[in-house]
Amino acid sequence: MTTLAGRAVEILRAAAPEDKIRLSLRLAADWRDGSLTEIGSAEPPLHPARPARPEIQPPGRMKRRGPAGSGKATLIHALAHIEFNAIDLAWDIIARYTGHALPRDFYDDWVRVADDETRHFTQLDRLLAGMGAAYGDYPAHGGLWEAAEKTADDIVARLAVVPMTLEARALDTAPPLMAKLRQARDETTLAVMQTILDDEIAHVAIGSRWFLYLCRGADAGAVYRRLVAAHFPRGLKPPFNHEGRRMAGLPAEFYEPLAASDVD
Repeated sequence: MTTLAGRAVEILRAAAPEDKIRLSLRLAADWRDGSLTEIGSAEPPLHPARPARPEIQPPGRMKRRGPAGSGKATLIHALAHIEFNAIDLAWDIIARYTGHALPRDFYDDWVRVADDETRHFTQLDRLLAGMGAAYGDYPAHGGLWEAAEKTADDIVARLAVVPMTLEARALDTAPPLMAKLRQARDETTLAVMQTILDDEIAHVAIGSRWFLYLCRGADAGAVYRRLVAAHFPRGLKPPFNHEGRRMAGLPAEFYEPLAASDVD
């Protein structure tokens, strides 16, 4: 494949983590250094290829995870699974919406996201290896990709639901987790989590930027609330990391009216 979109689809069709990582890093480098310049077009699969493991379970069946003891490996594994899906999400948004005549900056931004997510996965995979575990050793859920499937025909909904809502959720959950890691003096894991948090703020900002661009003068807050309410009828789970979300260009008036009132 000699186009960005075509090679993005090649990554989506790669099942083995080592193949996906290798292809992702190479494509990001080729785009960044100008070895590849043509965006092109392609037909991405609705479902990216997946390795035989991990076993995918419904979110409700997943056990609680924590940063200490035996729960640490399952926690890191869960985060690695999110990043593995995030690699595909970034390449999918590049390949799926080429018919929208988007500016080149759009592709530059999402190649950066894909590259970051690939590094995040490798960092978490190394943490797992240090605990005698590997990606695939524990069950995982497919909720993140289900959201991608439901928004496959609407780029504005994809931006609202995935980076601006599901990925923004990581901005809410990371600080309490990092506080526990500091208490446990786990500096190695804490450093990885800090890198991921910093990058995720930038990723949510990229999603917000292109959402506003595509709203083209419409009431962006109203559009966001309409799209997100349709996909999350029970509301969004507080508490929110207002500062992190503000840094990501996500105004409180977008999401606060959608806060769930029946949080356990």
